[in-house]
Amino acid sequence: GSLFWMLFFAFALGFGTTVAEPALIAIADEAGRVASDASFIGSGPDDQEAYAFWLRITVATSVGTALVIGVFRILKGWPIHYLIIGGYGIVVALTFLAPPEIVGIAYDSGGVTTSTITVPLVTALGVGLSTMIKGRNPLTDGFGLIAFASLLPLIFVLVYGMSI
Repeated sequence: GSLFWMLFFAFALGFGTTVAEPALIAIADEAGRVASDASFIGSGPDDQEAYAFWLRITVATSVGTALVIGVFRILKGWPIHYLIIGGYGIVVALTFLAPPEIVGIAYDSGGVTTSTITVPLVTALGVGLSTMIKGRNPLTDGFGLIAFASLLPLIFVLVYGMSI
């Protein structure tokens, strides 16, 4: 039972902090306008708002998922570099498959997720969790959640761009 609640909390923390991130709100709104101007989506204000909304939901879901993976990594003691290298391999492959119109937005979405609201809370989660688990080192196991929170939005937004 407690593993479920730990992972649920990690997802909720990642989703909640990201969906409220001012930088993400700004970039999603701008992406909606630019996508509309480029005829990537419909030209009406409802189309722009829907695009911006689903972009924010996609990014927030990806950060929540990233924290679940990161917490699971801390619990299991997996080395971070395997997950990061594998993740960026997926990003490179998806970059070639995704529509060119979404690639820049996807890459920027990773950067805007790690701002003033998200970073302190996510860092506290990783360091706090690794401090409390016997056999884990806060320096080697506690950090790295921010890297996941920056990586997974690239993957999710590239897939989002391929699905619209």
